[in-house]
Amino acid sequence: MATSSGDKRLERVISNLLRTGVLLSGLVVLLGGILYMVRYGNNPVAYAQFHGEPEIYWSLSAILKPVSELKSRSIIQLGLLLLIATPVARVVFCLVGFAFERDWTYVAISAGVLIVLAISLFVL
Repeated sequence: MATSSGDKRLERVISNLLRTGVLLSGLVVLLGGILYMVRYGNNPVAYAQFHGEPEIYWSLSAILKPVSELKSRSIIQLGLLLLIATPVARVVFCLVGFAFERDWTYVAISAGVLIVLAISLFVL
């Protein structure tokens, strides 16, 4: 089965998207981790108690506002959001690419995957 030049181009765009998304998210998390260690690296750690992320970091706007103030936790959270958004963007690119190729079976499959991702991110 021969692949067309459109298929190869779509594969190349998607592979670049995935590579860029993972590298960018890793760099953002690394930056946030360095800032966190510079500011809080000498603080004693209480391993006996677990403290999860405060509720203020549970929404996109609450994460983005402190990023401009170089708050390390928000920068780390932004990097993790970028990491989560990378495969979602891949599915969107696949859906659009298949629509341009008029491959309606794969458009429907990609739309189904996108719906499942949206439900898992926003509902559950």
